[in-house]
Amino acid sequence: MEDAIRLTTPLKTEDVEKLHIGDRVLLSGTIYTARDAAHKRLIQLIQTGDSLPFQLEGQVIYYVGPSPPKPGKAVGAAGPTTSYRMDAYAPELISLGLKGMIGKGARNQAVKDAMKQYKAVYFAAIGGAGALMARSILTAEVIAYPELGPEAIRRLEVKDFPVIVANDVHGGDLYEEGARMYAR
Repeated sequence: MEDAIRLTTPLKTEDVEKLHIGDRVLLSGTIYTARDAAHKRLIQLIQTGDSLPFQLEGQVIYYVGPSPPKPGKAVGAAGPTTSYRMDAYAPELISLGLKGMIGKGARNQAVKDAMKQYKAVYFAAIGGAGALMARSILTAEVIAYPELGPEAIRRLEVKDFPVIVANDVHGGDLYEEGARMYAR
């Protein structure tokens, strides 16, 4: 991705403000994995005032449950899961400083509103390309909920992790825009 924007986590407001739908991004640094069961537990911790397993401010969560790694690899296939299952939880996490989410599929209006209000973005990853995505993952460490197996929260170190901006802080929605362009 020669013309990709390179970003390093944690993300800052100015990082996400310059992004627009359709931008190709190569992420490097630390990102976290979490799916719906982990999201539910994070929200429960927030509601009870307990500490989270990682600080949300500036972070990116990848909606993935990676397969077991082959020898010498950090993870096996690591393709995105469908994001709408996290929509009930995402607005609260965004309001607490989450700056990015990675998954596949459209987001609901509450999530899009929260991204616009609190300056966060949603990145689309290529579904069905889990082995390709895994090449950009250098390390993976379970940091919470090991009993969830592949859905445990992991800290990933990534280099040049390829994503596309699907929703931006300006209210842009690549899924809606794509449908409009196709309809023409």
